[in-house]
Amino acid sequence: MAWNEPGGGNKDPWGNNNNQGPPDLDEAFKKLQEKLNGIFGSGGGSGGGSGQAHISGSLIALVFLVLVIVWAGFGIYQVDEKDRAVVLRFGKYLETYGPGLHWNPPLIDQRAVISVTEERQYSSRGLMLTEDENIVESPLTVQYNIADPKAFVLNVRDPELSLQHATDSALRHVVGSSKLDDVVSVGREQIGIEVQQRLQEYLDNYGAGIQVVKITIQEAKPPVEVKDAYDDVIKAREDQERLVNEAQAYSNGIIPEARGRAQRMIEEARGYREKVIVEAKGEAQRFEQLLAEYAKAPQVTRERLYLDAMQDVMDRSSKVLIDVEGGNNMMYLPLDKLNQQAAGFASPSTVSGATISDIADEVIKKLRRDQAATTTRQRGTR
Repeated sequence: MAWNEPGGGNKDPWGNNNNQGPPDLDEAFKKLQEKLNGIFGSGGGSGGGSGQAHISGSLIALVFLVLVIVWAGFGIYQVDEKDRAVVLRFGKYLETYGPGLHWNPPLIDQRAVISVTEERQYSSRGLMLTEDENIVESPLTVQYNIADPKAFVLNVRDPELSLQHATDSALRHVVGSSKLDDVVSVGREQIGIEVQQRLQEYLDNYGAGIQVVKITIQEAKPPVEVKDAYDDVIKAREDQERLVNEAQAYSNGIIPEARGRAQRMIEEARGYREKVIVEAKGEAQRFEQLLAEYAKAPQVTRERLYLDAMQDVMDRSSKVLIDVEGGNNMMYLPLDKLNQQAAGFASPSTVSGATISDIADEVIKKLRRDQAATTTRQRGTR
């Protein structure tokens, strides 16, 4: 049975057990107002207009309180250990907060949370012209962090874009002052150091608050259009290095040998010098002794010197021509062959003690005896 039907009993949800009509909405609003007035400390009014005003004021106060709580809640924030918060009040720098829980009034203060310990990375590549007018593509990677959050937020409108432009400028300046061999091979590390120094100078002049940690120059390569010609250049450079190494090896082998020969010639020259000096001193002493003997017996000494000189000449001559006294013929003496013949029929003891001049004397004596016998026979025949 429904609560508003006859005999429904005390089933009115508003508590009007004796009223069989529909519920009174004004009475319900009145009870709600009384409860709100009890909460906010307002007294109840008797008029209907006054009750509606009290209800509107209470709602506005409630809404305002909720808005204030929400507004204050939005101002609470926490800064991590790796971050820093740059706070601006009405667009003007206020303070930089460190790690911890902070509050700033929303819509009045603006904050920018910047990570200061994280190492960021930026990569770039582009075609550049080297000092020796070669085109090269030189990629690089920049590792950096935020050293000054205030300068990073306030001094430059877009710090990272400025970093990219400054990196391109520094790289082009350094590569444009270097040769191709340095860019693609041995000088990449030095180029990276120079680019880092120049880039840091640019950023410090801008006041960007960025600290460059490291710049890595990756493997540079030529554009695709000139790759074949560049490969030929690389091959020629390798051939050059190979030839230089071969020449160095040959130099390492020939120079010590030449130095050894030079040292040997120097030692031989020194020995020859000592020998000549000693011989010259000996000849000088011999001459002085001969001079003393010549003063005692000039004729004998003169003949002895003549015989010694002739013996020396004969010892060094293999053929001798002799003018025979009283004849028109010249005798030819092949001393080398005569020496061989004498060695063939003479005893070793005889030959070993004889000289060429002795053999020549014997041969001359024999020839003179034969010539005298021939003359005697010719005279007897006549």
